Amino acid sequence: MLFKSFCGSFAFGFFQWFFTAGDGCGFNTFPTFGLQAYSKRFYFDFSSTYVGVGMICPYLINVSLLLGAVISWGILWPWIEKKKGIWYSAHIPASSLSSIQGYRVFTAIAMMLGDGLYHCVIMLIRVAYSLITEHLEKKKSRHQNPDNVDKTPSADLDTQRRTEYFLKDQIPSWAAFSGYIVLAVISIITVSHIFPQLKWYHVLITYLIAPILAFCNAYGCGLTDWSLASNYGKVAIIIFSSWVGLENGGIIAGLASCGVMMSIVSTASDLMQDFKTGYLTLASPRSMFVSQVLGTATGCLVSPLMFWFFHKAYTLGDPQGSYPAPYGEVYRGMALLGAKGFSSLPKHCLQLAIIFFFLAVFINIVRDLLVHYETKYRIYRFVPNAMALAIPFYLGGYFAIDMCIGSLILFLWEKKNKSNANDFGPALASGLICGDSLWSVPAAIMSLAGATPPICMKFLSSAVNKKVDTFLNGGP
Repeated sequence: MLFKSFCGSFAFGFFQWFFTAGDGCGFNTFPTFGLQAYSKRFYFDFSSTYVGVGMICPYLINVSLLLGAVISWGILWPWIEKKKGIWYSAHIPASSLSSIQGYRVFTAIAMMLGDGLYHCVIMLIRVAYSLITEHLEKKKSRHQNPDNVDKTPSADLDTQRRTEYFLKDQIPSWAAFSGYIVLAVISIITVSHIFPQLKWYHVLITYLIAPILAFCNAYGCGLTDWSLASNYGKVAIIIFSSWVGLENGGIIAGLASCGVMMSIVSTASDLMQDFKTGYLTLASPRSMFVSQVLGTATGCLVSPLMFWFFHKAYTLGDPQGSYPAPYGEVYRGMALLGAKGFSSLPKHCLQLAIIFFFLAVFINIVRDLLVHYETKYRIYRFVPNAMALAIPFYLGGYFAIDMCIGSLILFLWEKKNKSNANDFGPALASGLICGDSLWSVPAAIMSLAGATPPICMKFLSSAVNKKVDTFLNGGP
């Protein structure tokens, strides 16, 4: 199943390439629901990747994405566009953050920050509660009467064997501390050299704060299987961009500090997850750590190379292009907000952002209360996810439609044969994602080599098409 879906997705990507000879060409611009809906970013773009992701993601996430697209691009943005010339200047391009784009970006940022800060606080409370409970239980066990303690072993033979095997090959503490210090020194020198806006003491403070956040993220990820590394990175953007200031390059400093913070915090939780896998499979912690180091070193070479590869072959960051890089705009907006404050926002954008910030917090509170206190009807299953609601506010609904189609495929498959869908659904989805993603590599190679597709497939309204035909036939 994996091989078949991989080959099919790769072949379909190759087939679509023939119709993309220019900007706005190809199946990814197909106006599925009409040109008016297409202008509001409601269409199916034939992306195998998003269909596969939709099959993997829970139904709630996909429905929340679609709901967010309807609220923003179907209701809110058309209403704000009617205020053009009143709330924001009619002479500013729509892509400017002082125009309608500012409402899209900063409203999405507000919801993401509200959701992220809520989860950060809840995660810190959970970590503190778990540590205090564990400490009290240990303290209570020390004061128990030895005659009343259960003499039966607390763990079975299999667990004891795993623990013994895992601990006998553990990494010495001195290696961990010295390695962190060496890497911190290297980063302080190199990062401040690459990004002069971020001074050496900024990087030093990041490395002093990061272990605390990394511990909380790794511990919380073990409790909930939810990594909040991106949320810690957003906090770093706001702090350091406002500290450095706009005139001193606060935007670059905020984004660079975010990269440093996320690399530390996310690596900590990922490494702990790998160690848990090693514990379950009786793998050596040292061998896993060495593999992680080798993989990271390889990534230091491969990742910049792939970025250069795509940067040369495509226009990265173009909202209408193949790789719009939407989070780049969102994170830049956060850095701009921290460095410049609220003066750059269009009229009523701040009030709108505050409303959606607290809306995200409210949605999370309602869901958590329902999860803990409501058990009969399980209404919490129908409470949308705040982060999923926020993402389409900037991107639009096209990828949400793709993902909902993936959910629909999985739903119909489960109705027909649930066990078969559970067994082969992830393999089908993975093949769709891998095939479509891998096709981008030969497509980039052909683009660098100067090869162009032979056909441009575009969709025009009847009025525009009549004008084009008249022009081509030599008419006025």
